[in-house]
Amino acid sequence: MRRGRILIFVLLIIIIGLAVVIFAVRQFLLQASQPEEPAFVTVYIAGQNISQGERITESMLATASLPQDVVLDVYFTTGEKGELLNNKIARYPLDQGHIIGSADVQDASQAVAIGGPEWAALIPPGMTAISIPTTRLSLTGYGINDGAHVNINGCFLFVDVDPSFQSVLPNNASLLTGTGFVADSLPVLSMTVSAGGPQGRLELDPSLQQPYLLTPSEVQRPRMVCQMLLQDVVVMKLGNFPLNSAAAATQAQGQPAPDIVTLIVSPQDSVTLSYLVYANAQIIMTLRNPGDQARQATEASTLQFLLSQYNIPIPAKLPYAMQPSIGALTAPSLSNDAGTVPAQ
Repeated sequence: MRRGRILIFVLLIIIIGLAVVIFAVRQFLLQASQPEEPAFVTVYIAGQNISQGERITESMLATASLPQDVVLDVYFTTGEKGELLNNKIARYPLDQGHIIGSADVQDASQAVAIGGPEWAALIPPGMTAISIPTTRLSLTGYGINDGAHVNINGCFLFVDVDPSFQSVLPNNASLLTGTGFVADSLPVLSMTVSAGGPQGRLELDPSLQQPYLLTPSEVQRPRMVCQMLLQDVVVMKLGNFPLNSAAAATQAQGQPAPDIVTLIVSPQDSVTLSYLVYANAQIIMTLRNPGDQARQATEASTLQFLLSQYNIPIPAKLPYAMQPSIGALTAPSLSNDAGTVPAQ
């Protein structure tokens, strides 16, 4: 009888233990199946549009809560408020709602200390800013603005020149007449310049076997070449910088279409751009993704390159032609060509 009671007691212990294990396993599986609530971090965002070079103030800021796994180390959190408001200016234009990171702002103390404009602090050490003229075409239809990253293409015209005269070939020809001698002296020559006669060359007519002077029918045609010169250049400012607060207000009310752009380049590239501006080269800027830091090798475009690269044939001389005759390619007239102002 005593042995039966012990057996029943052991069975009860085993049953209770199994029930506890089953309950613990169910609780564990239940907790594992439920997703963990993500932790949120409060970061600072632009509460309004902030202009490039503008000092960051508390009234410009707003906050947003982001899951911790998407928060980057460069974001300013609420615990870093003092650092964000410590004499910082916007490195680039910041749109409302933009999450502010360390790359978006820069300390303005260096520019203020030397008494220069605040936007001078936007120029990285070792770089410089240079302004060049621009047009709607050069600005990708005004798709390029402050802070944009661009490539710069240049197009040039080349002609053959006389190495000594440094004048365009062919030279003008002159005639020597009235040769003679004076006693006890050197030969005497008198020279007259022909009226508008460019230097030609002698050719032999294959049919008549007679020589004739072949002269050009027009001035030398320049040869054009285009090439990408600079890559990943940052646009510091589109249009003029404000002279003062009053000028800035006037400019904001209604400014004309921008005809100048300021770029951040190396000192050597600034010299190159200065040469291109005064050499009357045509400069075109192409917009690129600011996150794309790749460099691409390009081939210069010439007439020979276009014909071979794109398989363009030379038109055959046919016994018929289009009417009316086409002597030049004329671009269509666009309504926006008459001095429009880009949307602000």
